[in-house]
Amino acid sequence: MSYRRTRTIFIKELLHITRDSRSLALALAMPVMMLLLYGYALSLDVDHIPSLIYDQDGTIVSRTLIRQFQGSRYFDIRGFTNDYAAIERGIDKSRILIGIVIPRNFGKDIAAGRGSSVQLLVDGSDSNTSSIAMGYAENVVEAYSAQIQIQGRGLARALPPVDARMRVWYNSSLQSRNYVVPGLIAVILMILAGQLTSLTIAREWEMGTMEQILSTPLRPAEMVIGKMLAYFVVGLADSIIALVVGVFVFSVPFRGSILLLAVSTCLFLFCVLFWGIYISCGARTQVQAYQLGMLSTFLPGFLMSGFVFAIDTMPKVLQVLSVVVPARYFVSILKALFLKGVGLGVIGDQFVFLTLFAGVVFWRAVRRLKRQKVV
Repeated sequence: MSYRRTRTIFIKELLHITRDSRSLALALAMPVMMLLLYGYALSLDVDHIPSLIYDQDGTIVSRTLIRQFQGSRYFDIRGFTNDYAAIERGIDKSRILIGIVIPRNFGKDIAAGRGSSVQLLVDGSDSNTSSIAMGYAENVVEAYSAQIQIQGRGLARALPPVDARMRVWYNSSLQSRNYVVPGLIAVILMILAGQLTSLTIAREWEMGTMEQILSTPLRPAEMVIGKMLAYFVVGLADSIIALVVGVFVFSVPFRGSILLLAVSTCLFLFCVLFWGIYISCGARTQVQAYQLGMLSTFLPGFLMSGFVFAIDTMPKVLQVLSVVVPARYFVSILKALFLKGVGLGVIGDQFVFLTLFAGVVFWRAVRRLKRQKVV
């Protein structure tokens, strides 16, 4: 392999990128736009749940329970009602998510020590949010019940023998932004890097210059590496922009090693850029290359990388397919470096896979390009 020929392809492709100033500006601005859009719009936090209360008891005891809900940051009490119909209309029109019904004789039953129940009417059309809302409501009721036991029976008898206290590691504030943004960086880089290189060789075919390139002494490996390095510069700039936005705009804590972050980012870019070139080697039009690139980067990146949906909960077939999705491993690396601050001993397996994936895809792209040159 000739260093001079590889450098020539690199410079040629880099000049092509810089001459198209609009496309270059869009490629550099895209990470910021996507991070701001998805980072603020995509939130897994469930708080300020719109709620409506139907108090059938109207006693001091029931009003004390209502104040517990009003004092919780997870509930936004939109008002009170005197019938079930208002709760039903509110849920049907998506004005509220949960209706809280306190039954008659609630105060008398509590005073008599018989206990009572609180009815929760939840909109189940969004199963994930409704499950979380029910859990928050049950916690409020259980905390209120514990206070009643302490007041009625004395502190010594009311407290359980074991007091479980929770301590959250790595994301103590439980902000979904700290979880979403690192994964979002990996998905954005996969989409952008794959799309950038998926058009490069297909464009040569459309412009009619591919036949001339194939007739030169240029080797397929030199062409693949030269084109990849040109877009690697753009991808590296995108990576730096995305990481700066994640840390300084979204205030995601970074606790890991800068060196490990740099090496893992370069490995991931190699994987995705070589994959884009591999796709481009098999496409004769830019439209076809764009469609194949989007299908093989966007959907796996979002759905099969563990970015939003846990891989362990997916069907077995999708779990097996996710093994060959490089974004899955880069998402794990970024979350480990940002939030946990772990070292190579923990994320070494992900490094090995990214290295093997980059090598295999590079080899396949060279073989495909070599067959075209022979033909």
